[in-house]
Amino acid sequence: MLPDNETRINDSAELWLDQAVTRYESDSSRLLQILHEVQERFGHISQQATGILAEKLDIPRARIESVASFYSFLHLKPHGEYRVLFSDNITDRMLGSEALMEQMCQLLWLQPGKVSEDGLVSINTTSCTGMCDQGPAMLVNGRAITRLSHQRVQEIAQLIRNRTPLADWPADFFRVEDNIRRSGLLLGNTLAYGEVLHAAVTAGAQQIVEVVKASGLRGRGGAGFPTGQKWEACRNAPGKEHYVVCNADEGEPGTFKDRVLLTRQADLVFEGMTLCALAVGASKGFLYLRGEYRYLLEPLHAVLQRRRDSNLLGISILGKPGFDFDIEIHLGAGAYICGEESALIESLEGKRGVPRSRPPFPVTHGYMQQPTAVDNVETFCQAALAVQMGAEKYRAIGTEKSSGSKLVSVSGDCAYPGIYEYPFGVTVREILQDCGAVNTRAVQISGPSGVCVPENEFNRKLGFEDLPTAGAFMVFDDSRDMFEVARNYVHFFAHESCGFCTPCRVGTSMLKQTMDKIANGHGTKHDLREIDKLDRVLQNTSHCGLGRTACNPVLHTLKHFRPAYENRLKSLDFKPAFDLDGSLARARQMTGRDDAGAHLKETE
Repeated sequence: MLPDNETRINDSAELWLDQAVTRYESDSSRLLQILHEVQERFGHISQQATGILAEKLDIPRARIESVASFYSFLHLKPHGEYRVLFSDNITDRMLGSEALMEQMCQLLWLQPGKVSEDGLVSINTTSCTGMCDQGPAMLVNGRAITRLSHQRVQEIAQLIRNRTPLADWPADFFRVEDNIRRSGLLLGNTLAYGEVLHAAVTAGAQQIVEVVKASGLRGRGGAGFPTGQKWEACRNAPGKEHYVVCNADEGEPGTFKDRVLLTRQADLVFEGMTLCALAVGASKGFLYLRGEYRYLLEPLHAVLQRRRDSNLLGISILGKPGFDFDIEIHLGAGAYICGEESALIESLEGKRGVPRSRPPFPVTHGYMQQPTAVDNVETFCQAALAVQMGAEKYRAIGTEKSSGSKLVSVSGDCAYPGIYEYPFGVTVREILQDCGAVNTRAVQISGPSGVCVPENEFNRKLGFEDLPTAGAFMVFDDSRDMFEVARNYVHFFAHESCGFCTPCRVGTSMLKQTMDKIANGHGTKHDLREIDKLDRVLQNTSHCGLGRTACNPVLHTLKHFRPAYENRLKSLDFKPAFDLDGSLARARQMTGRDDAGAHLKETE
């Protein structure tokens, strides 16, 4: 029996489902991509569609529902013809996103998180959309709209009321700028596509590994593991197949450099992946593209096809027998945790993006339990440059422990947000000067999981020996409340916890409740002590890095901006999180009593 709000799938729709499954070779490991197509076609993944897919893929229906429910961009129930998601990143809030969302809700007579009675539209928030340099931003049916204003919100509301197809909306709504403010080694390169690969094929696989090792290149995702060492370990690992995976799921709030690289340097990304394939002996590669960057999917497919036509992908690349390699793009679906490499691999295999226990590591047991080299977009670009330049020249750039250049995503309180490229060793102060920031109170380096740097530490340097970073550089001037900044980050972690391990699932929720309690004026110094306890539990017992870093925003802002917390405390003594007297307010209203006897007395 179908629910009342579900439309029965007709014969033509069932035929389309059959063709969709056939396109993916009835491979259940590609379930996430199939579900993407189903939702784009039908608006949601209905019970009937789930049953048909389960039969055709020969997998339990429960698995399909489990996977679909894990990703925030997939829906098992209708969410309206138009699903509007306002970016809830702190920089979007600083630009007025909350007022804009309230305006749209009023214009469409709708509450946040609800679907309109006519099934036309739903409005809600989402985590960072990767558009921090041109916010406030939103997603409408998965398509990014930038530079929101009250006028633009009015126009969008009218388009929705008129049921205007997205294809007929003004193109300027969807315009995404690259905002490259400072170029260097990577963004300023003039390499022709295929140039590095031609030279590398002659040099051979072992030479590629040796050059990357000697260059000192370290992963640009923040952890900084030596890239050459990873490739060598993958090359030497036993396995029937070897794989290359590009992590383009940059979900860290404040980071958007991969968006620009995939727009401006897509060939170099694929060149780096192909070099890696030659080095590790892989014949298959995947680029895992974050769901918010859906608009880049078709352009990237076009680049891949051009490379195939130029014999830079496919069979016997550049005439080298046995050098067979191709790349497939997988689209994410709104799960920050999939930026963690083992969770990403689980998602590639058509599962929920739950991080694996490690060891073993992906270099020996990655995709399909085979040796897999996983690096992010910027790392593959830098690897191609290192091979082209040679190890010695590349290592001469940057610092002793941090060779090469680094892309920085600058957003927040500055005149010129965008992408800046520097050799490693640049100071926080230099970047602030270049981006036109004034009266800066703090900078959040590497997103919520990174480090909050106060004014007296602006001479610190970006590099693995001081401030390692995935690239986010969020600027806050002296008008900003650093408590509210940390609180936004805490809400982000609580929302994005995959729920697999109890310490993270419960701990991030407790941290969120504690911050909300302080914000509502009910906090005490006891709550600040509880935050320290939560931090120890999360750091020592969480399954993955999300839980281990979830307390960072609070601990760092407490250290440097403690008055922002203490000024909100109700008292210096313990107060329970649950206000029993307050909860009885409705009962007093119903009985018409508000005298002293109707209130609970507080014990001194």
